[in-house]
Amino acid sequence: MLSTAGGTAFAAAPMGAALPSGADNFYTSNQVIVQQVSFKSQYRMTVTGTLFVPSTLDRKKRTPAIVVGHPMGAVKEQSANLYATKMAERGFVALSVDLAFWGGSEGQPRNAVSPDMYSETFSAAVDFLGSQAFVDRQQIGAIGVCGSGSFVISAAKIDPRLKAIATVSMYDMGAANRNALNHSQTLAQRKQIIAAAAAQRDVEFNGGAVQYTGGTVLRLKADTHPIQREFFDFYRTPRGEFTPLGASSQTTTMPTLSSNVKFMNFYPFNDIETISPRPLLFITGDQAHSKEFSEDAYQRAAEPKELHYVPGAGHVDLYDRVTLIPWDKLASFFDRHLIKARA
Repeated sequence: MLSTAGGTAFAAAPMGAALPSGADNFYTSNQVIVQQVSFKSQYRMTVTGTLFVPSTLDRKKRTPAIVVGHPMGAVKEQSANLYATKMAERGFVALSVDLAFWGGSEGQPRNAVSPDMYSETFSAAVDFLGSQAFVDRQQIGAIGVCGSGSFVISAAKIDPRLKAIATVSMYDMGAANRNALNHSQTLAQRKQIIAAAAAQRDVEFNGGAVQYTGGTVLRLKADTHPIQREFFDFYRTPRGEFTPLGASSQTTTMPTLSSNVKFMNFYPFNDIETISPRPLLFITGDQAHSKEFSEDAYQRAAEPKELHYVPGAGHVDLYDRVTLIPWDKLASFFDRHLIKARA
């Protein structure tokens, strides 16, 4: 099923300009109790998260819960906390998490790429939520924003405890690295990237400095690509800029060069149909440069599934524009399918 919701267009604002209409990444709510938590993954690595609980929650009852994953290269304070807060306002227990190697979660070197460990973060969050007396372990869902959309799909294929899965502005991080957007990268170019990563492994093994790749540029130039400008407007301005304790502002959002090729072997949409009959909801802006990934996943997935377009919205718009993100759509999706999962 395809659907749309109202929205308005937006062009990325330069440094110092007013925030886009409705942008509120650091939104907080007096209707929600917030608690910092940590727990171990299956590999005994610490995962850090923020637990959002409705202030009116009856803790003697078991309540549906939602795990929220942040964009690739980001941390939970960027977009994930916002989504978790809004879901808690609507009555869900919500847990935002830092993926392994990012934010407060363990993993060395920092900013390393490991798709399996990213997916494991979601399953570890289910472990944690299922252990809480006020959470119904039969009613746990997940939201993956940007790259986390592909990680949560990867997790859901082998973790049936995730009963309903929504993605927002999803990036298939495997396809994006193998092929680039719109399949614009050649095989020869891919091989050059792989060779550079392999050479960097030799450098680091012999004590050389870690190098970083991709991510968001630190400053704009006259020829900076519009997509990079879109990310810059979120990650490098007060709109969404956040540097975790102990991290460097010069490397936030940037994965290590030697590990980033791990994405070349990441195929999250293979066997996506096996998630059925658990439901999938793909939300994308109809102007998003990333919409090809949601459309691809939707075509491959089995029913029940839904592809929901937000008219006028770009990719980053759905990170934080609270007046544009379809909160009611998300809430009704989880209300309907998590309760059904318990029946």
